[in-house]
Amino acid sequence: MANFDQELDASGLNCPLPILRAKKMLKGMESEQILRIIATDPGSVKDFDSFAKQTGNELLESSEEGGKYVFFIKKK
Repeated sequence: MANFDQELDASGLNCPLPILRAKKMLKGMESEQILRIIATDPGSVKDFDSFAKQTGNELLESSEEGGKYVFFIKKK
């Protein structure tokens, strides 16, 4: 997935910081915009899945590339 509106690099941050930063960024975004998040915490995979379900935002994609986890979340 190449199209996104904003990017958050949460590399090196441990839970819950990636979620908190993503929440803050999403708050300032328009509905239907996409936030790309890069994290290095393996726990972030489960965290972002739960976060999307709890907030109603849509987790479009989740992947892992060389120890980096990349998420695409669409704001509802």
